[in-house]
Formats: sequence, C-alpha cells, structure tokens
Amino acid sequence: MSEQKFDVVVLGGGSGGYAAALRATELGFSVALIEKDKLGGTCLHRGCIPTKALLHAAEVADVTKESAQYGIVAEFGGIDIAGVTAYREGIVAKKYKGLQGLIKARKITVIEGEGRLASPTSVQVGDDTIVGDTIILATGSYSRSLPGLEIGGRVITSEQALGLDYVPERVAILGGGVIGVEFASVWRSFGAEVTIIEGLPHLAPNEDEAISKNLERQFRKRGIDFRIGTRFQSVDQDDEGVEVTLENGDVISADVLLVAVGRGPSTAGLGFEDAGVTVDRGFVITDERLQTSVPGVYAVGDIVPGLQLAHRGFQQGIFVAEEIAGLNPVVIPDVNIPKVTYSQPEIASIGLTEAAAAEQYGADKISAYEYNLAGNGKSEIIGTSGIVKVIREVDGPVIGVHMIGDRVGELINEGQLAVNWEAYPEDLAPLIHAHPTQNEALGEAFLYLAGKPLHTL
Repeated sequence: MSEQKFDVVVLGGGSGGYAAALRATELGFSVALIEKDKLGGTCLHRGCIPTKALLHAAEVADVTKESAQYGIVAEFGGIDIAGVTAYREGIVAKKYKGLQGLIKARKITVIEGEGRLASPTSVQVGDDTIVGDTIILATGSYSRSLPGLEIGGRVITSEQALGLDYVPERVAILGGGVIGVEFASVWRSFGAEVTIIEGLPHLAPNEDEAISKNLERQFRKRGIDFRIGTRFQSVDQDDEGVEVTLENGDVISADVLLVAVGRGPSTAGLGFEDAGVTVDRGFVITDERLQTSVPGVYAVGDIVPGLQLAHRGFQQGIFVAEEIAGLNPVVIPDVNIPKVTYSQPEIASIGLTEAAAAEQYGADKISAYEYNLAGNGKSEIIGTSGIVKVIREVDGPVIGVHMIGDRVGELINEGQLAVNWEAYPEDLAPLIHAHPTQNEALGEAFLYLAGKPLHTL
C-alpha cells in the first residue's frame, strides 16, 4: 500500500481525460492519469477512429463500383473483411503509439488500473491511494440497451459490430441516430441489406428536419430501408438469425440486430456519490464551469449531461485545466459545438435548427436559406448531392448552419466561426471562397442571406 501526491489527478484516459492531463502539464501542474484499459478510450479504440476507418473503406468500395462513370476501368471483387480489419487496426495502433509517446514526453504519470473516488481529494487504485489538489472525473460511457433487451448472441453493440469477421447479409439496426446511420452506411456499401428502426419521426432526429428528410431520400436511393415513428417491441434469435417485432406488428428478419440507442455514463460503482458528488441517472451534475457539487472535483466528457462527442470531451478537458489555473476560459454551450455524422452522405451542423430558432426568437424574427449542392461545381465533380442550410436572425447574426452531402464535415469549422463569433451574413458575404470548392456553397448561402445572391434566382 502506497500514497502518491499530485497537483491534478485525472480518472479516465479517454479524449476528455488525456486532454485535461496534457493541458494541465503545459500549465505547470504535476499530473497523474489513471486508466484501467488503454489511453485514448472508446474514441480511439472502439469508436470514432475505427468506425471512420470502416466508413472510408466503404467509400472506396462505392467508388470502385462506380468507377466507370469517371472513365476508370476497375473491377469490384468484393470485401476482404480481414483486410479491412487489418487496415482499421493499423490506424488505431499508430494513433495509440503516438498518444503514448506524447503522454510520456509530457512526463505525465500514467497509473494502470481501475480507480475509485475515495474522497474529494483522493482516488483509490487497488491498494494505492492517489491524492490530488484537484480531481477530474473522465470515466466515459458504454453502449446502452433498452429495458428487457439483452445483449448477446446475434444481438450486438457497436463494439461487437467492429469485431465481426464477416459481412452480414441482412442487418437490423435499432436506432437511427449517429451510430445507427453510420453502421447502416458501412454495411450497405459492403453489400448487406439494411433496415433501421427509429421510434422518432425521422432518421438523425437531432438534426434540422430538412437535413433528416434529405438523408432519408438519399438512403432510399441507396437501398437502405428504415421504419420511422414505430418502436421496438421484442426480439427472438436462434442459430440462423434474429426476428425483430415492432409495436405495429411488423417483423424484420436479419442475421444480426445492432443496438444503437445511445451511450450511458460509466459512473456506477466508482464511489462518486459516496464522496458527495451529485449524480442523476448516472450522469455527473456540474455547474457551467464543470465543477461538481464537491469543490475541487470536476467532470468532463460523456459523464456530463449533454452531447456525447469526443471533441466536446476534449475541449472540456482543456477547459478544466485552464479553469484550475485561473485562466477563466470561455464556455462554449452544447448548441454551438459542431456535430458530424460520417455516413454517406455526411451530415454536419452547428447552432440552432430552424424549428428551435423559431421557438426561441419567433418565426417572423428568423430567416433561413437552403443552397442545393447541385449548383456547386466541386460537389458535381465528386458526385454528391445535398444541401447547405443557414439560419440567421432577421437583421442579426448567423445562428445555425446545417449541411448534408459527401465531405461536408470538412466545412463545419467555417460554420463554427460564423455562429460562435455571431457573424452577420453581411460581414461574411465579401469573404472569398476558393473555386472550385464545396466551401463556395456556404459562401452562396451567406450571399443570399445578405441580400445579394449570385448564383441563386
């Protein structure tokens, strides 16, 4: 049994935890980073990075199938899932090695093992006590299921989906949010028949309705089936497959059922409540400065209510390190954090949807414009359709940017600047967008809302 003392103790080495550790060391603090698994957490090993590698492999498959329309002679011979897995795992391994090297170079003390908050100033790891002036909780999340729906056999989570050594012929996906539509996109490109089940009225239900409807149209064209506005009732499975029964009586047969209904906070049994930290349905409650109900104990990432995004956790980790250093960092509300869904087509958004803006300001106090990517030269070249939608206050700033189309995730940072800096379209309209780029679509939308459309009648 031993005791070690640090300025900052971070419990969890995922995106939020390691970002907090890195920034804290930059600011002169001694830091201990406690992780029971691998540095990088879910995002690096089972989430963001491996799934986006799968999606890129899926894009390569699609382009190969469609190569003739570009004048390229190529033959699509099928999916070598072992090769795809090797490609995916190789990327993860490189990123993991790089992160390990960075942590070591910054002289952060990494403590392997499961940590438990023992008091407002200490974390227990086995027989060892790690004491800190500040504790940062960053324990991440897990794949949730539904009451009465047991994970096992042919009923799988996204983590297990990554581990499949074959491409299912038929897939049912429970949940039409980010995880569900991304895996639907991958499996369809790999040749599977896919059906998505979503209880809410639209796929990607957290997006602007125009974006959700456009996604549904493009998924239909791709042959992806979906049942929206109807809920899951039960599932039966055997050695041959699964049968999913919906509340409306429909039965969907598939080889596997992917449960993609969101992620829950990993906080159970970690001593948070015993140490005085307020927890609500597993989530750690904080003030806007990310401090918990216990002074000196902070929380970041998926355990804090709100968007469960790796880059949100990453920024929150930086924020807390700067907060405890007295730098008074700026709070970025969830609505102004960029979101990207890496399906085919991609979705990217920031700020208020049109419905939310109308509710907040009044329908007569906002103005929205949709620019169709059919008018954008670069989008035509790469063969994508979609829209860019920008929302502003009447005679006021841009308050929402919503996009759908291949590669639009690369455009969202311009949208982020416009929304977070409260830019007026009149300020943005004179700025030059390189030609031909998809960024021009944003430029056209800003021109329209500024009252001087160029390529739009």
